[in-house]
Formats: sequence, structure tokens, C-alpha cells
Amino acid sequence: MEGILKLLWNSEDGICQLKNNSQLAYTEAMQSDGLDGFLRLVVEEDRETYEVFLRALKNGLKGAAEFVPLQDNHMSVSVRMYKADGRDSYHNTLCFFRKDDNGAAVQMTMVICEMTAEEIYRMQLAQTITNDSTPATFLQAAHEVIRQDPDRKYALVQFDVVKFKMINEMYGEQFGDEMLNFFIESLQVLCNKDQLFVRLTADVFMILVPHEDRQEILDFIEMVKKALSGYKGIDYQLVFGVSYVEDVNGILRKYGDRAAMARQSIKGNALQHVAFYENKMKDMIYNRKYLEDHMESALENHEFVMYLQPKYNMENNRIVGAEALVRWVRKDGKVVPPSDFVPFFEKNGFVTKMDAFIWEEACKLIREWMDQGKEVLPISVNMSRKHFQSEDYLDTLRHLIDTYKIPKEYLEIEITETVDENETHDNIMRLKEEGFTLLMDDFGSGYSSLNVLKDTHFDIIKIDRAFLQDFLGSDRGQKIVENIVRMTSAIGLPMVAEGVETKEQAESLLQYGCNVAQGFYYARPMTVEDFRKRKEEQENKEQAG
Repeated sequence: MEGILKLLWNSEDGICQLKNNSQLAYTEAMQSDGLDGFLRLVVEEDRETYEVFLRALKNGLKGAAEFVPLQDNHMSVSVRMYKADGRDSYHNTLCFFRKDDNGAAVQMTMVICEMTAEEIYRMQLAQTITNDSTPATFLQAAHEVIRQDPDRKYALVQFDVVKFKMINEMYGEQFGDEMLNFFIESLQVLCNKDQLFVRLTADVFMILVPHEDRQEILDFIEMVKKALSGYKGIDYQLVFGVSYVEDVNGILRKYGDRAAMARQSIKGNALQHVAFYENKMKDMIYNRKYLEDHMESALENHEFVMYLQPKYNMENNRIVGAEALVRWVRKDGKVVPPSDFVPFFEKNGFVTKMDAFIWEEACKLIREWMDQGKEVLPISVNMSRKHFQSEDYLDTLRHLIDTYKIPKEYLEIEITETVDENETHDNIMRLKEEGFTLLMDDFGSGYSSLNVLKDTHFDIIKIDRAFLQDFLGSDRGQKIVENIVRMTSAIGLPMVAEGVETKEQAESLLQYGCNVAQGFYYARPMTVEDFRKRKEEQENKEQAG
């Protein structure tokens, strides 16, 4: 050790005492800059790593009780720093914290030492592990850490960036690479010698985390999340999966796979960023894999089937339309409920193909009614906002209307209400200009406001089932529903009530001025054949009467 620099910081009096017998290019003028002064000593290529380190230190020096540098109350980083003679060499910066009973840092001692050749070799070996594109080397090193202290508890933590591909598309692949390098440099600062980490693929990282309890893992994850968030001011989310190492002598790869399952289980969940592995996740991942492997063949083999849920005029109990829904009837006869596959298809984009198939099935039925001289009822079809990522959906709709030669007013378009109206405004206007009737689906599901109604280009409002269930159960809630119905009617927006399940609900809505409803009280979703029969029964009854 050729030189050493020591800095003592005390939160009680704010005094920095400097002891310097180092050969670093440190000057008294830098002392006034505090910790930032050390950044001038660092070789330019390593400064980003050191900036991360200094930011973490400053968080600790604020005395925040939630700041957890490491379980053993120290942080360190190794970078190249300039010496007094102008040359650079690797130096290790080690900071020791003394905390009060609340866990807040009250004193820090910083020691900067020039590294020996043996220390540099071990550091470079560790960097090889953390940058390995396959987990083999990492798992070997992790096994060695566990072997040295098998009585401790261990977990594997995996994380990645939500929609990282989109970041690459928006800012370029070079930016994405720089961001991932920032992650690696940050983890080198945040993780101690027993918290090994590896970049598995692209933006997926895995860390071995020794711990005492679940909360210690969550604290560590929160520290990593804070440190890695907001690179160059960009907003993005990290999602973490955790698997406990139940058998320290077992195969670590198994626990890595479990951490991946946990991570994947909450992809797309904006309210949750950490998941711990549970046995049921294996079945969930298997089901997702099945969906992905079979969705194209299911479409080609007509395993997706259109169901219809009638819409009733509550005044005369007459069918006045229907909503087209989708069911997946597999070759073995098993019916896959939409809740098992529609959200997944929304994420991977396959929903656009499935929607188009249902649109065509609806057009075929409308054409059939026209050819038979039967009463033609409007069928509303769902349109995912995934369609708005391109304008192909307009060509598809035009093609279907032209092919089956049906009036556009019989094919209604349902689009779920959203908080970001600007995102889809132009597409909604295009559909309006094309002459389609637009239904705002699930009004009241979370983003409703008077502005939504004031500025909307929709023709019909569909009030959400859960909204009705929540509000019709109390006197105050009934008043709110009543006023919403009367208000929408007053501004020329008809309303359809979804999820009407009881006679009392139907009577209340009818009294408020809502005339059209769909729900289990009137009819469950049914096959096209069953809908035909119900429609014919109604027509025959009317003719006989």
C-alpha cells in the first residue's frame, strides 16, 4: 500500500477531518468541495461509477433511517485515480458508517488506498463474473460463497427493465448499452463481496443476496431500485423476482429459474415491482408458454369462437343488440376463459389478430340476417388500443365492410376508456370520420371525470359493471349513478349498463333514465346458435302478438 487518505465526517458538528499521507493528487483547495472534490481525482472513464458511489454516500450522510448501505455498514468502490505524479492506478475507496439506534448514519470514515497487484487481479476476476453472458461462471462463484458460509440464508434476485426494447427504439441502441453499463457500474458499488451479480441477457440481471429475513431482501431491492432509476432523466420501471435458496447444497440454476418466474409473473402490473416465487407460478408460466405456442394455430383452426351477449331494452324486455365476445374452445373441447388469454394477448400484441377475426365473424352474422330478411341488430365489437400503433385496423375494417356489404352502423366499436385521451384522439376521430358508432367501454373503471364526458367523441357510454356493483349498494351511491345517467342523457350521450345482475338494479337504472342493459339478469354470453334461437323466439312472439 503506497499511500492512504482518510476522511472523518461527523453529522453532529458537520466537521471533516482530513488525514493525508497519500500520493494522490489531492489539494487543500479540493477540501472545500467535500465529497465532490474526490471526483476530480478519478480517471474520466471511471467517473460515472464514482458518481454513483458518491450519490449513495450523500444519501447516507443525510441521516435517513431508510438508507441501508450494506448489511455490514460499509460501502466500497475500486476505480482508477490520479496520483500526484500525474499517473493513474487503481485505488479502493472504503467507507465505514456508524449508525444510531434508528439506523441513521451519524459518522463516516472514508479510507482511500492504492490497490496491490493481487487486489487488482481479484477485482478483475469479479468483473469477469459480473459481465459473463452466461450464468455458469456466476453460479460457480455463488456456490463458492455459499460453501464458505453455509449457515447463512441466501436468495437469488432477478430484475430487468420494463419495456427495455421501447427504450432502445426511442433513444437508440447505443443509449441502451450505456444505460446497462451504468447498471453494471452501479451494482459494483452497491454490492459487497458476497452479493455477487451477473448480467444474464440483455437487460436481465441476477444477484446473490445473503440475508437474515424477508425485509432485509426488500431493503436491498429498494436500495438497488433507487440507485438504478432515472438514468439521464429517463422514466422507466424495474421489476424484481426473488427465489429463496432452500437447499444450499442444491442446484442454484433451479432457484435462478424460479426468480425468473417470479419476475415474469408481475410483468405489466403497474402496482407491483417485487414478487417472491410461489409454487403456483410454475403453472402460470407453463400456461403462458402454451398460449404463446398455440395462439397462431388456434386462430388458423378456428378455435377462437364468437359468443354474443344480448343487450336488452329494459322498458319492453326486448333484444336491441349484442356485444361480440371471444372464447377459446380447444380441440379437446376444453374452453379457455378469456381472463386466461386476453390480457396476455394484449401484452404480446396478438390481440389485434384475434380482434380482427371476431370483427369478421360479426360481419358474417350481420350479412346473414340481411340475406334472410331478418331484423338486423347492431353488434358491438371490442377494439384494443394496440390497434392504434398503426393504421392497419382502418384498412381491415374497410375491407370487411366492403366484402360483406353491410352498413357501418351495424358494426359498433367498443374502446375502453383511458386517462390518456391524447394518445388515441386522432384514431378515434378517424373512426368517427369513417362513420362508425363508438362506445366508451367500462366508464367508471378508474379514469372517469367530467372532462372525459365534456370532450368525448364517443356516441354511447357503457357504465362499468364494478362501478354499478359498488355504487348501487348505498343511498349515496345510487344518487351518484342517478345523476351520471341523467347528465349523460342531457348532453346527448345514451348509456348502456353492463353487469346488471338483479331485478332491483334493473328497476333502479330504468327509473334513473337508463333504458339499455346487458348482464346475467337478462342473459349470459352465449353461442351464436343460442342467440339465433333467442332472437327468433322474440320475433315469433312479436308476430303472434
